[in-house]
Amino acid sequence: MSSKLSPFHIAIPVYDLDEARNFYVDLFDCEIGRTSDHWVDLNFYGHQFVLHLKPKSEQPKNHFNPVDGHDVPVPHYGVVLDWDVWEKLAEKLRSKNIKFQIEPYIRFQGKVGEQATMFFFDPSGNALEFKAFKDPSQLFAR
Repeated sequence: MSSKLSPFHIAIPVYDLDEARNFYVDLFDCEIGRTSDHWVDLNFYGHQFVLHLKPKSEQPKNHFNPVDGHDVPVPHYGVVLDWDVWEKLAEKLRSKNIKFQIEPYIRFQGKVGEQATMFFFDPSGNALEFKAFKDPSQLFAR
């Protein structure tokens, strides 16, 4: 595997383009790239993250899988951050009264793969997870 990390591209559905853009720019300091009336490109921690307008239809029920005693929403996406950046983000989210699906905590404490994690939803119901490892070499540890 190459040591150079390539930017990831993901496009997600949102019901209100302005609300979603403001959410991601405000919470994550995303830079805005190309835009149209139907989508917005964002720089999401160096990755190409695209918000695509999708008409709101019947809400599908969220699915959850048990992990470490918590119900993890599926699907979800996010970024693995440096530990100090993760801590600052958790503080920022708390100060903005973001409702967590899973409050920030240390998962697998004292075990292989120990990590800080937190889960919450964007305004369109997309699940986000942000995590950090004190030992980044543990990212794929078994």
